[in-house]
Amino acid sequence: MHEKLVLYGFNNLTKTLSYNIYDVCYAKTREERQAYVSYIDNQYNSDRLTNILMEVSSGINAKVLNISRQDYEPQGASVNFLIANEELRLNDYEDKILAHLDKSHITVHTFPEYHPDQTISTFRVDIEVATCGTISPLNTLDFLISSFDSDIMTIDYRVRGFTRDEAGKKYFIDHEIGSIQDYISEETLALYEATDVNVEQSNIFHTKMMIKELDLENYVFGQKVSDLSEEEQKSIMKQLQREMWEIYSGSNLYGE
Repeated sequence: MHEKLVLYGFNNLTKTLSYNIYDVCYAKTREERQAYVSYIDNQYNSDRLTNILMEVSSGINAKVLNISRQDYEPQGASVNFLIANEELRLNDYEDKILAHLDKSHITVHTFPEYHPDQTISTFRVDIEVATCGTISPLNTLDFLISSFDSDIMTIDYRVRGFTRDEAGKKYFIDHEIGSIQDYISEETLALYEATDVNVEQSNIFHTKMMIKELDLENYVFGQKVSDLSEEEQKSIMKQLQREMWEIYSGSNLYGE
């Protein structure tokens, strides 16, 4: 175990976790696609997202200063938390509350979408957890993954700024990390293909993950898989795999 770094004054490092998930679904008709989006919009409305972020805040021992949330028409929701290491009397800091934030903020935005001429619908969630001080938002990652049905994930982690020890030496990161995957449980990692693109000298870490095995029952909305022919099932599976690969790879060249 490494000795705890003794700092001069406050830990000025800013650590930001950006977590982006995609849930993919097959919905054959326009009505089924609209129903899927409505279902997702209801499942992940601002109330549910607020409860998830409350758990995240608790996980990093942060006090919630302010909550801003909004459900949008026709779909989507956003929630924003301002958080601190200890409770503050807001009346004392009305014009400079941000300067006194120890843990910064947590935000979440949802983006359900479909194309009227295509049978695949996609639900995207963007989450950012930014902390200042000793606690890393990576500690919230396993909980966030378990809170959503994630087919594809892109995860970014970056540490900015520097802090000093008592002798004045600069430290640009205060914990060891080789990969974001180090903070994800083995049980979860076993379910996904994972790729890292890291720039360690700049304290920038990037991981992409895509689910390995697809159970068609979990991806067909508005129909029973048992009512589909074998040929239809194969076609749907290929469409789902194509959508996931394109999102995972950032390319429209699936199978070419």
